[in-house]
Amino acid sequence: MLMRTDPFRELDRLTQRVFGTAARPVAMPMDAFRDGDTFYVELDLPGVSPDSIDLDVERNVLTVKAERRPSAGENSEVVLAERPTGSFSRQLFLGETLDADRIEASYEAGVLRLRIPVAEEAEPRRIAVASGDTRKQINS
Repeated sequence: MLMRTDPFRELDRLTQRVFGTAARPVAMPMDAFRDGDTFYVELDLPGVSPDSIDLDVERNVLTVKAERRPSAGENSEVVLAERPTGSFSRQLFLGETLDADRIEASYEAGVLRLRIPVAEEAEPRRIAVASGDTRKQINS
């Protein structure tokens, strides 16, 4: 199971309900889903160089860091700047059922895709039930 925590999430939801607008933009919008025995996490990082993406796992906490640099040069006159720039980070808390040692990452068309397999010991398995009938011996 994948868990996500954001201490400001509830405050943002309340502000959005009261004022009808988002309180702050999410720099790394994310989708997470399970397909069979694998979890997938997709993070939008348009305009980010693959070299600036850093992934780190420590004690089942996956940290994603990325940096988007401004495209305007030092001598450019900026008329409008709405796209966020700078360093961004996001933490995902991985449940005990996920195999943090076998995470795979790919980056294509501005989307960072993480593939996180379910740990083998966490996968469901059938347990055979013995009945008393199987213990009877046949006398011939």
